[in-house]
Amino acid sequence: MARIVVALGGNALGKSPEEQLNLVKHTAESLVGLISAGNEVVISHGNGPQVGAINLGMNFAAENGKTAAFPFPECGAMSQGYIGYHLQQSLQNELHSRWMATNVASVVTQVEVDPTDPAFENPTKPVGDFYSKEEAEKIEREKGYVFKEDAGRGYRQVVPSPQPKSIVELKCISDLIATGNLVIAGGGGGVPVIKTENGLKGVPAVIDKDRTSALLADNIDADQLIILTAVDDVYINYGKASQRRLNHVSSAEASQYIDEGQFAPGSMLPKIEACLDFVSSKDERTAMITSLDHLDDALAGKMGTIISKRGASVTE
Repeated sequence: MARIVVALGGNALGKSPEEQLNLVKHTAESLVGLISAGNEVVISHGNGPQVGAINLGMNFAAENGKTAAFPFPECGAMSQGYIGYHLQQSLQNELHSRWMATNVASVVTQVEVDPTDPAFENPTKPVGDFYSKEEAEKIEREKGYVFKEDAGRGYRQVVPSPQPKSIVELKCISDLIATGNLVIAGGGGGVPVIKTENGLKGVPAVIDKDRTSALLADNIDADQLIILTAVDDVYINYGKASQRRLNHVSSAEASQYIDEGQFAPGSMLPKIEACLDFVSSKDERTAMITSLDHLDDALAGKMGTIISKRGASVTE
């Protein structure tokens, strides 16, 4: 039996509650398929579009005198509950349809970060929807948000993205796993918190969910990390006539591609770096990057990119 952490990309979960619920129903089938094959599965997820939408909506309501203002950490916790609810419901329904008596639990997760992390001075993490340059500039003037172009897909609000140091609820998560529960944890990278003389305190940022997923996978001694995103495979020379799909690469090869600037910051780069973090400590660990829609094909070896310490040195 393998222990697998599956990280679902926030962008792959849709732009509305209805779309997200439909998408996670399909995802639940694949995830429960992993469990029925004898694997122990832990699920994490992104929240970039969702936390951005929650934050924007809450700010709009507050500015119009309808609600109190909600800080960004609270919006992150809301997104964990909202996405966790959909995942729990879909997974419970799929488990029930297969007569599998497995309980599902979502853990609202806090992740400690360093208050001196340089990321707080350089916002890079995209949240919310995509905008044209003109729309982004208008929102910047009106609300003071920071926007950056996101991998040729438009402009998105960016917030600080500090490195995760430790998972506050790790013991609780580990206990739930040990007693046979299907656990959803580290949603949206976790709510970033810092230690103060008065205890933990939330800070306005979004931790990269893939880095938190890699930390979680390492902390619970997982065998594999699977990152599900919007593309089937990782490419070098992406978008060019010379682009090539990466099938199975070593840590050294992946690091070389990073040095060459092959992967976009805020997009594929943190995914590759998270995979490297996870596989670096044990030779037998593997990480996979593929799409939400084609997880079954990737597990069958038909697509997807695998990263391991030794690799197989294959490109197509």
